[in-house]
Amino acid sequence: MNEKKINSEVLERVFEIIKSRHSEDPDISYTAKLFSEGRSKIACKLVEEATETIVAALHEGEDKVISESSDLLFHLLVLWADLDIEPARVWKEL
Repeated sequence: MNEKKINSEVLERVFEIIKSRHSEDPDISYTAKLFSEGRSKIACKLVEEATETIVAALHEGEDKVISESSDLLFHLLVLWADLDIEPARVWKEL
């Protein structure tokens, strides 16, 4: 299987898991906690992770950029789920 295909499938699987956490207990699931705190909190986390990714790129090296990019993608997927935006819609726009 093509590696680009594998990567998009991974994001789509993570997205489905994120959506499934929407109604779980916020005391048990970090993702459910984000949903319960609302879109403003999700957006703030996205900004925080974007900033950390930029700082890593400028000062901390490749491994830290990879780690922060993972956090950034996760929080972006949470925002999409909160807005009911399927990844395929974003892929189409790209």
